Amino acid sequence: MKKVAIIMGSDSDLPALKGAMDALKALEIPFAVRVISAHRTPEPAAQFARGAADEGYGVLICAAGKAAHLAGAMAANTILPVIGIPMKSSTLDGLDALLSTVQMPSGMPVATVAIDGATNAALLAAQILALSDEALAGRFADYRAAQTAKVLAKDAAISAEYSTL
Repeated sequence: MKKVAIIMGSDSDLPALKGAMDALKALEIPFAVRVISAHRTPEPAAQFARGAADEGYGVLICAAGKAAHLAGAMAANTILPVIGIPMKSSTLDGLDALLSTVQMPSGMPVATVAIDGATNAALLAAQILALSDEALAGRFADYRAAQTAKVLAKDAAISAEYSTL
C-alpha cells in the first residue's frame, strides 16, 4: 500500500493536523509526519519531494500558513498528487494561506481543501489511493456508511425528542 506524507511548514501546525492523522489511522493508511519549510529549508523540501515516489508515498499533504508556499514547492518537485491545507495562522485568519495555496500557476496543480481542513485532506488522499487499492476502497466505503449511520441516528434522536408531529 502507498503511504501518505503529512508535511507541515511549522510545528505550530501540528495540533490542527490531528484530524488528518485520525482519518488515516481509521482507514489503515500508513503515513509519516514531517516538519519541512519551503522557505527555511528549501533544499531538504525539494529533496523530500523528489524522492517521495521512490520512498513509497502516493500522496503528499502539505499544511502551511501565511505565504503558504509549501504545497507549491512540493508540487514543483514531484509528479505525485499534492493536497494543500491552508492554515489559520495569521491576522488574516488563513485567507492569505488559502489564496497562496489555491492560486497555483497552470501546469502545477495543488488540490486545496478548506482552511484548517486536515480531515478532508486525508479523506481526499484516501480516495486518490483507493483508485488503485480495492481493499482501501472497501474501507473507505465502510467509513462513509458509518458517517451516514451516525447522522441518521442523530436525526432520529433529535426528531423523537423535539418534534411534536
